[in-house]
Amino acid sequence: MTIDVFTSTGEKKGTAQLPAALFEAPVKMSLLHQAVVRQQSNRRASIAHSKTRSEIQGSTRKLFRQKGTGRARRGPIRSPLLKGGNKAFGPRNDSNFTKQLPKSMRRAALFGSLSLQAKRGAIIGLQDYPATIKTKQAFALLGKLPVEIGRPMLVVLPEKHAGLMLSMRNIPRVKAVLAAYLNPEDVLHARHIIFLVDALKKAEEIFVAPRVKKIADVTKEEERLAVSDKQSVSKKASSSTKKAPSKKTSRTSKTSKTSTTSA
Repeated sequence: MTIDVFTSTGEKKGTAQLPAALFEAPVKMSLLHQAVVRQQSNRRASIAHSKTRSEIQGSTRKLFRQKGTGRARRGPIRSPLLKGGNKAFGPRNDSNFTKQLPKSMRRAALFGSLSLQAKRGAIIGLQDYPATIKTKQAFALLGKLPVEIGRPMLVVLPEKHAGLMLSMRNIPRVKAVLAAYLNPEDVLHARHIIFLVDALKKAEEIFVAPRVKKIADVTKEEERLAVSDKQSVSKKASSSTKKAPSKKTSRTSKTSKTSTTSA
Protein backbone atom coordinates (compact mmCIF):
# COMPACT_ATOMS: atom_id res chain seq x y z
CA MET A 1 0.00 0.00 0.00
CA THR A 2 1.37 3.41 -1.00
CA ILE A 3 0.58 7.00 0.01
CA ASP A 4 1.20 10.36 -1.63
CA VAL A 5 4.14 12.37 -0.30
CA PHE A 6 4.14 16.18 -0.31
CA THR A 7 6.88 18.74 0.31
CA SER A 8 6.82 21.55 2.89
CA THR A 9 5.47 23.87 0.17
CA GLY A 10 2.48 21.61 -0.54
CA GLU A 11 3.74 20.17 -3.83
CA LYS A 12 3.38 16.47 -4.54
CA LYS A 13 6.81 14.86 -4.70
CA GLY A 14 6.05 11.15 -5.10
CA THR A 15 4.81 8.16 -3.15
CA ALA A 16 5.95 6.15 -0.14
CA GLN A 17 5.44 2.50 0.71
CA LEU A 18 3.60 1.79 3.95
CA PRO A 19 4.99 -1.06 6.12
CA ALA A 20 2.75 -4.09 5.72
CA ALA A 21 3.08 -5.09 9.38
CA LEU A 22 1.64 -1.75 10.51
CA PHE A 23 -0.87 -0.87 7.82
CA GLU A 24 -2.09 -4.25 6.54
CA ALA A 25 -3.01 -5.90 9.84
CA PRO A 26 -6.41 -7.49 10.54
CA VAL A 27 -9.03 -5.05 11.85
CA LYS A 28 -11.09 -6.23 14.84
CA MET A 29 -13.67 -3.63 15.81
CA SER A 30 -14.32 -5.17 19.24
CA LEU A 31 -10.62 -4.95 20.07
CA LEU A 32 -10.45 -1.33 18.89
CA HIS A 33 -13.43 -0.46 21.11
CA GLN A 34 -11.81 -2.19 24.06
CA ALA A 35 -8.54 -0.31 23.56
CA VAL A 36 -10.25 3.09 23.27
CA VAL A 37 -12.36 2.46 26.40
CA ARG A 38 -9.19 1.50 28.27
CA GLN A 39 -7.47 4.76 27.31
CA GLN A 40 -10.45 6.88 28.30
CA SER A 41 -10.92 5.03 31.58
CA ASN A 42 -7.26 5.38 32.53
CA ARG A 43 -7.43 9.11 31.81
CA ARG A 44 -10.60 9.58 33.87
CA ALA A 45 -10.27 11.62 37.06
CA SER A 46 -12.63 11.11 39.99
CA ILE A 47 -14.13 14.55 40.69
CA ALA A 48 -17.50 13.78 42.34
CA HIS A 49 -17.12 13.27 46.06
CA SER A 50 -19.62 12.82 48.87
CA LYS A 51 -18.89 12.69 52.59
CA THR A 52 -19.26 9.59 54.69
CA ARG A 53 -21.08 9.39 57.98
CA SER A 54 -17.89 10.05 59.92
CA GLU A 55 -17.14 13.23 57.92
CA ILE A 56 -20.53 14.90 58.55
CA GLN A 57 -20.66 17.48 61.34
CA GLY A 58 -23.25 16.72 63.99
CA SER A 59 -23.89 15.07 67.31
CA THR A 60 -23.47 11.35 67.85
CA ARG A 61 -26.17 11.31 70.52
CA LYS A 62 -29.04 8.88 70.07
CA LEU A 63 -32.13 11.03 69.45
CA PHE A 64 -34.46 9.02 71.67
CA ARG A 65 -34.53 5.70 73.40
CA GLN A 66 -34.74 2.45 71.51
CA LYS A 67 -38.08 1.20 72.87
CA GLY A 68 -41.18 2.57 74.49
CA THR A 69 -41.87 5.60 72.29
CA GLY A 70 -43.86 3.84 69.58
CA ARG A 71 -41.64 5.34 66.89
CA ALA A 72 -39.14 3.67 64.64
CA ARG A 73 -35.73 3.19 66.19
CA ARG A 74 -33.42 6.07 65.42
CA GLY A 75 -29.71 6.65 65.85
CA PRO A 76 -27.73 9.92 65.62
CA ILE A 77 -28.71 12.88 63.50
CA ARG A 78 -25.94 12.15 60.98
CA SER A 79 -27.91 9.23 59.57
CA PRO A 80 -28.42 9.32 55.77
CA LEU A 81 -32.17 9.03 56.37
CA LEU A 82 -32.33 12.44 58.03
CA LYS A 83 -31.94 15.93 56.61
CA GLY A 84 -28.34 17.05 56.81
CA GLY A 85 -27.03 13.51 57.00
CA ASN A 86 -24.50 11.85 54.75
CA LYS A 87 -25.08 10.38 51.29
CA ALA A 88 -25.47 6.62 51.37
CA PHE A 89 -23.22 4.87 48.82
CA GLY A 90 -22.29 8.19 47.21
CA PRO A 91 -19.39 8.77 44.79
CA ARG A 92 -15.87 9.06 46.17
CA ASN A 93 -12.83 10.80 44.71
CA ASP A 94 -10.64 7.78 45.40
CA SER A 95 -12.45 5.58 42.88
CA ASN A 96 -10.21 3.58 40.57
CA PHE A 97 -11.29 3.38 36.92
CA THR A 98 -8.06 1.98 35.48
CA LYS A 99 -8.26 -0.96 33.08
CA GLN A 100 -5.52 -3.39 32.06
CA LEU A 101 -4.84 -4.79 28.59
CA PRO A 102 -2.02 -7.15 27.54
CA LYS A 103 0.75 -5.70 25.41
CA SER A 104 -0.04 -8.01 22.50
CA MET A 105 -3.64 -6.79 22.44
CA ARG A 106 -2.55 -3.15 22.65
CA ARG A 107 -0.22 -3.62 19.70
CA ALA A 108 -2.90 -5.46 17.72
CA ALA A 109 -5.35 -2.61 18.38
CA LEU A 110 -2.80 -0.01 17.22
CA PHE A 111 -2.00 -1.95 14.04
CA GLY A 112 -5.71 -2.47 13.38
CA SER A 113 -6.50 1.24 13.76
CA LEU A 114 -3.66 2.23 11.42
CA SER A 115 -4.79 -0.37 8.88
CA LEU A 116 -8.37 0.89 9.07
CA GLN A 117 -7.30 4.48 8.40
CA ALA A 118 -5.02 3.34 5.57
CA LYS A 119 -7.94 1.53 3.90
CA ARG A 120 -10.02 4.68 4.18
CA GLY A 121 -7.29 6.68 2.43
CA ALA A 122 -6.86 9.04 5.37
CA ILE A 123 -3.04 8.86 5.48
CA ILE A 124 -0.69 11.13 3.54
CA GLY A 125 3.05 11.73 3.75
CA LEU A 126 5.15 14.84 4.35
CA GLN A 127 8.74 14.94 3.19
CA ASP A 128 10.11 17.56 5.59
CA TYR A 129 9.31 20.80 7.40
CA PRO A 130 11.53 23.80 8.25
CA ALA A 131 12.57 24.60 11.81
CA THR A 132 10.79 27.98 11.80
CA ILE A 133 7.99 28.36 14.35
CA LYS A 134 5.18 30.05 12.47
CA THR A 135 1.51 29.09 12.82
CA LYS A 136 0.57 31.04 9.69
CA GLN A 137 3.04 29.02 7.64
CA ALA A 138 1.76 25.72 9.04
CA PHE A 139 -1.85 26.69 8.34
CA ALA A 140 -0.92 27.65 4.78
CA LEU A 141 0.66 24.23 4.32
CA LEU A 142 -2.52 22.47 5.49
CA GLY A 143 -4.48 24.55 2.99
CA LYS A 144 -2.35 23.18 0.15
CA LEU A 145 -2.58 19.55 1.26
CA PRO A 146 -5.57 17.31 0.33
CA VAL A 147 -7.17 17.63 3.79
CA GLU A 148 -10.35 19.22 5.12
CA ILE A 149 -9.59 22.23 7.31
CA GLY A 150 -11.57 22.05 10.56
CA ARG A 151 -11.58 18.25 10.71
CA PRO A 152 -9.47 16.45 13.35
CA MET A 153 -5.91 15.91 12.09
CA LEU A 154 -2.99 13.99 13.51
CA VAL A 155 0.61 14.84 12.60
CA VAL A 156 3.08 12.02 13.37
CA LEU A 157 6.73 12.99 13.95
CA PRO A 158 9.79 10.71 14.22
CA GLU A 159 11.30 12.83 17.02
CA LYS A 160 10.81 16.20 18.70
CA HIS A 161 10.46 18.94 16.07
CA ALA A 162 9.89 22.34 17.70
CA GLY A 163 9.03 24.08 14.44
CA LEU A 164 6.22 21.67 13.59
CA MET A 165 4.93 20.92 17.08
CA LEU A 166 4.71 24.54 18.22
CA SER A 167 3.28 25.72 14.91
CA MET A 168 0.54 23.08 14.81
CA ARG A 169 -0.63 23.34 18.41
CA ASN A 170 -2.31 26.72 17.83
CA ILE A 171 -4.42 25.35 14.99
CA PRO A 172 -7.78 24.02 16.25
CA ARG A 173 -8.34 20.24 16.07
CA VAL A 174 -4.77 19.54 14.95
CA LYS A 175 -2.54 17.40 17.17
CA ALA A 176 1.14 16.55 16.75
CA VAL A 177 2.41 13.34 18.35
CA LEU A 178 5.67 11.39 18.27
CA ALA A 179 5.72 8.01 16.53
CA ALA A 180 6.59 6.33 19.83
CA TYR A 181 3.34 7.63 21.37
CA LEU A 182 0.92 6.46 18.68
CA ASN A 183 -2.30 5.15 20.20
CA PRO A 184 -5.63 3.85 18.86
CA GLU A 185 -7.72 6.73 20.25
CA ASP A 186 -5.78 9.48 18.46
CA VAL A 187 -5.55 7.44 15.26
CA LEU A 188 -9.26 6.64 15.10
CA HIS A 189 -10.34 10.15 16.12
CA ALA A 190 -8.38 11.81 13.30
CA ARG A 191 -10.02 12.41 9.93
CA HIS A 192 -6.59 12.88 8.31
CA ILE A 193 -3.20 11.55 9.43
CA ILE A 194 -0.02 13.25 8.18
CA PHE A 195 3.06 11.05 8.53
CA LEU A 196 6.53 12.42 8.09
CA VAL A 197 8.45 9.97 5.91
CA ASP A 198 10.99 9.36 8.67
CA ALA A 199 8.14 8.69 11.12
CA LEU A 200 7.11 5.62 9.12
CA LYS A 201 10.57 4.12 9.55
CA LYS A 202 10.65 5.11 13.21
CA ALA A 203 7.29 3.48 13.92
CA GLU A 204 8.40 0.30 12.17
CA GLU A 205 11.58 0.21 14.27
CA ILE A 206 9.67 0.71 17.52
CA PHE A 207 6.65 -1.53 17.05
CA VAL A 208 7.70 -4.16 14.49
CA ALA A 209 11.45 -4.77 14.86
CA PRO A 210 11.37 -6.04 18.50
CA ARG A 211 8.50 -8.36 17.64
CA VAL A 212 10.33 -9.81 14.65
CA LYS A 213 13.46 -10.27 16.76
CA LYS A 214 11.48 -12.08 19.44
CA ILE A 215 9.92 -14.43 16.88
CA ALA A 216 13.36 -15.11 15.40
CA ASP A 217 14.75 -15.91 18.85
CA VAL A 218 11.85 -18.30 19.51
CA THR A 219 12.39 -20.10 16.20
CA LYS A 220 16.12 -20.41 16.90
CA GLU A 221 15.40 -21.89 20.31
CA GLU A 222 12.94 -24.36 18.80
CA GLU A 223 15.50 -25.39 16.19
CA ARG A 224 18.13 -25.85 18.88
CA LEU A 225 15.80 -28.04 20.92
CA ALA A 226 14.89 -30.07 17.85
CA VAL A 227 18.57 -30.67 17.06
CA SER A 228 19.29 -31.68 20.65
CA ASP A 229 16.33 -34.09 20.59
CA LYS A 230 17.60 -35.68 17.39
CA GLN A 231 21.07 -36.08 18.88
CA SER A 232 19.68 -37.70 22.02
CA VAL A 233 17.58 -40.10 19.93
CA SER A 234 20.59 -41.04 17.81
CA LYS A 235 22.67 -41.64 20.94
CA LYS A 236 20.00 -43.91 22.38
CA ALA A 237 19.77 -45.83 19.09
CA SER A 238 23.54 -46.29 18.93
CA SER A 239 23.71 -47.48 22.55
CA SER A 240 20.93 -50.00 21.94
CA THR A 241 22.70 -51.42 18.89
CA LYS A 242 25.89 -51.88 20.91
CA LYS A 243 24.10 -53.79 23.66
CA ALA A 244 22.30 -56.11 21.24
CA PRO A 245 25.26 -58.49 20.49
CA SER A 246 25.89 -59.13 24.17
CA LYS A 247 22.35 -60.48 24.48
CA LYS A 248 22.92 -62.84 21.57
CA THR A 249 26.10 -64.18 23.07
CA SER A 250 24.37 -64.82 26.34
CA ARG A 251 21.65 -66.73 24.53
CA THR A 252 24.17 -68.79 22.61
CA SER A 253 26.04 -69.55 25.81
CA LYS A 254 22.82 -70.73 27.40
CA THR A 255 22.03 -72.99 24.43
CA SER A 256 25.54 -74.44 24.56
CA LYS A 257 25.18 -75.22 28.25
CA THR A 258 21.84 -76.96 27.69
CA SER A 259 23.31 -79.02 24.85
CA THR A 260 26.25 -80.18 27.00
CA THR A 261 23.97 -81.17 29.87
CA SER A 262 21.67 -83.10 27.59
CA ALA A 263 24.60 -84.95 26.11
